[in-house]
Amino acid sequence: ASAAIKRYVELNNALNATALDAIGTRYVCLLNATELKAIEPSSLKLVSLNPSACSQQTKDLLYKKAKEAFSGQHVFPAYYELILPYLEGAPGEDLKALSQANVNMNMSTFVSLRRDALMSLTPPEVKGLLGINLQDLAKWQYRSPVREWIQVQKQSQLEQLHIGLTGGTQEGYINLITPKFPALSSAPLGAMAMALPLLPALLLTFLMMSILS
Repeated sequence: ASAAIKRYVELNNALNATALDAIGTRYVCLLNATELKAIEPSSLKLVSLNPSACSQQTKDLLYKKAKEAFSGQHVFPAYYELILPYLEGAPGEDLKALSQANVNMNMSTFVSLRRDALMSLTPPEVKGLLGINLQDLAKWQYRSPVREWIQVQKQSQLEQLHIGLTGGTQEGYINLITPKFPALSSAPLGAMAMALPLLPALLLTFLMMSILS
C-alpha cells in the first residue's frame, strides 16, 4: 500500500478527495510528511479520516490541513464536529480558543489530546472545554494524563471547579534547603562543646593583648 501511494504521488497525481477516499483511515498512517503536505485541504470536506492510530507528526499535519479546510465554518458546534477527528494534533492555543465555544468535549477526546497542549490548559479552560462533561474529570483524577495535569495546577484553582480534585500545588509554602557546612574541627564533640562557651573570653583576651602590645 505504501509503495502504491508513493508511486501514485510520483506520477504527479493529486491527493484529492478521490485518492483520500481510496486510502481511507486504514492506510492514512502510511503517508509520509511530504505526501501529507500535498493533500488538498478542501478534499477533507469530502472524506472521513481518523488519524488516531497515526504518529504524532501525522496527526499534527492533518490537523493543520483540517483547520484550513474548515476555517470558513464559524458556526459552533458545526465546526467542532468537523474538526473533532483531527483534534489529537491541535496545539494548546487552538484548544484554548475552543474552550470559549461551549463544545462539551467528552473525556475520551480530552485524554487523547496532544500531551503538551493538554498540560498548557488552565482549570477554567478545561471547564470550558468539557462543559457538561466536567464531572467526568473527577473519575480520571488518578489516571494519566489527568493526574499529571492536576499536579501542575494550583489547588485553589482546582477547588473552584467544585468536583473534588486534589493533588495540586499548595500556595504559600517555601521549600527550604539547609546548607551543609564542613566540620569546624576534627576534635571530639565533647571538647568542642566545652570550648564554645570560652570563645568570647578568648577573643577578648586576644583583643586586649593586641592593644597593649
